[in-house]
Amino acid sequence: MMDWRPLQKNLGVLQDNAPGPLTLTAAFRGMGAGASMAADLGKAAAAQFPAYGIMTNGLRLAHFMAQAAHETAGFRYMAEIWGPTAAQARYDTRTDLGNTAAVDGDGKLLRGRGIFQITGATNYRKYGKRIGIDLMANPELAAEPAIAVKLACLFWNDVGLNAYADQDDVLAVSRGINTSGPRSKVTPNGLDDRKNQLAKMKALIG
Repeated sequence: MMDWRPLQKNLGVLQDNAPGPLTLTAAFRGMGAGASMAADLGKAAAAQFPAYGIMTNGLRLAHFMAQAAHETAGFRYMAEIWGPTAAQARYDTRTDLGNTAAVDGDGKLLRGRGIFQITGATNYRKYGKRIGIDLMANPELAAEPAIAVKLACLFWNDVGLNAYADQDDVLAVSRGINTSGPRSKVTPNGLDDRKNQLAKMKALIG
């Protein structure tokens, strides 16, 4: 069983058992979230992480938190900032994301949201169905903390990222989040920051 006491000591949490919402709230704060956002995320994480094996060991928690911190710029942005950039402008006709081939605004509507920034009609439809919420009709709900954590846990589990976290393979985990999968040959966006976030979370875990 993982000894979480070093993490709790580093976070200044005196007693929170397994750990629970107090520890995870403090962890989100330590990784950049504001007080209110951290509390919402911490409560959701305490409910969801155990079911997906994310609390089995420190490496899994560290990698999960690092990826989420990168994707949200320290939990400041739960929806993708829209320019649009050149890449974002192409979202509208990206049928590989499940969007239509027509220039009809679905790229912006179904832009990245949540702590892993799920993107495109395929993901909104698939994961919305699995959690029993029509995200296609209400895409903004994917940015709500409790829903965002659930979606991220499902995605993490689907891609099999616990196994790569156990190997401390930040490249494979990053590819799982940001490319077509852990075994992709594509270099993930922001890899250096993902590594920095991982080192930050590992230092908190102790």
